[in-house]
Amino acid sequence: MKKIWSKGCRGALLFAIVLFWGMTVQAGNADTIKTGVYADGIDLSGKTEAEATAAIEEYVEGLKQTQITLLAADNKEVTVTAEQLGISWENPELVKEALEIGTHGNVIERYKLLKDLEHEGAVLDVELAYDVQAINAILTEKCVKYDKKAVNVSLKRENGQFQVVAGQTGYVLDVEASIDSIYDYLMEEWDGQPCTIALDVVVDEPKGSAEELAQVKDVLGTFTTSYKTSGSSRSANVQNGAKLIDGTTLYPGEEFSTYEAVSPFSEANGYYMAGSYLNGKVVDSLGGGICQVSTTLYNAVLLAELDVTERHNHSMIVTYVDPSADAAIAESAGKDFCFVNNTEAPVYIEGYTTSDKKIVFNIYGKETRDPGRKVRYESEVLETIQPAADKIYADAGQPIGYIVAEGAHVGYKARLWKVVTENGKEVSRTQVNSSSYKMSPRSATVGVATTDPHAQEQIMAAIGTSNIDHVRNVIAALTAPPASEHEEEDE
Repeated sequence: MKKIWSKGCRGALLFAIVLFWGMTVQAGNADTIKTGVYADGIDLSGKTEAEATAAIEEYVEGLKQTQITLLAADNKEVTVTAEQLGISWENPELVKEALEIGTHGNVIERYKLLKDLEHEGAVLDVELAYDVQAINAILTEKCVKYDKKAVNVSLKRENGQFQVVAGQTGYVLDVEASIDSIYDYLMEEWDGQPCTIALDVVVDEPKGSAEELAQVKDVLGTFTTSYKTSGSSRSANVQNGAKLIDGTTLYPGEEFSTYEAVSPFSEANGYYMAGSYLNGKVVDSLGGGICQVSTTLYNAVLLAELDVTERHNHSMIVTYVDPSADAAIAESAGKDFCFVNNTEAPVYIEGYTTSDKKIVFNIYGKETRDPGRKVRYESEVLETIQPAADKIYADAGQPIGYIVAEGAHVGYKARLWKVVTENGKEVSRTQVNSSSYKMSPRSATVGVATTDPHAQEQIMAAIGTSNIDHVRNVIAALTAPPASEHEEEDE
């Protein structure tokens, strides 16, 4: 039987064919992103993969310039950009995902999805990340400088009386916690706009109180040395060192570093060039003489029976204390004199110099030792090493007549004993330290430059004797003015 199509049926069939063809064409174009697809707020509709990638990269570049204010200690503001915090785009695969939207499923499913996109859209997240190392660098270089160290309640001694000096609260940036705070905020809350992030700042409360410091009344240890033979520069260094340590309040358990208290050794910090030991010789250096400060303090600390945690002897013997009773500090050699307040009350260090060139250290605290108990320290020399023959160095850059000499130093091996008596009777004897001091012979640098071969022969022969006194005599003869004719007649 012949099937006859009505005009209406033929129209419906034509519409379906056109519709199907249109759907197939629209849904099958995978070269561009379908209408209604977004990456965050970026419309990717109709864009190729390259165009979409460029659009998102431009968006992230714009974010890089966004200012972010960090609140450091004391609410100090540090403004940086997202770029400085290491912002980056972490999911570039987003573009391929966007291209694939609307390309899967049968014709009807794709058509329906495309219609949904036109009305509701599809938003893909642009995932950002930040460089933890960059954040750490910002915090340590730009924010930590606003930390304020707590200033403990302390004492000041004037006219023989103690006065309490109020402390100050400190603020310290917790770098690790602040890194987490910045990262979490940027990852979870940031909307891409300028913002302010409060950093993690720890309040550092000062130690001490007027009641605690009221215990400081007694002299626990005192010691004095003389620097009468010192020149003006060395004297100034000794005075400066005493001044820098004077007024230190040390709470129970706290450690004192002499080097930290008196450094840096610079003109700005009050120091002058003066003699100090270096490799067995006396050389001029900024702060020469500071070891007399540390040595005097060392002996006061020993008498106070505080806990010495670091002490070094000098390379060569010093004259202002007995062997093994010295304490050297040296930046180049890493030497320091340190001690801990091992009492149950604060201690106060008083340091000063007198008009007759003496340096004094007094250590005040709370005396808990029995009145009948006394402490003294005895130096014992174990070995004496006499200087060897003179050492003489020829300097062709200086003329005959030039001589710079340095005295000899006897070498020693020694140790220090702590002797405790009770009611005048010795009850203990304990070795405190041992020390070894280098021997150093007399030395001299002698000029040998001359145009007179005979004179040079004589000076070199004198140097060969390794006797500085003989060299001086030869120099005197070679540099003596010629005798006048009248003097020759008288002879």
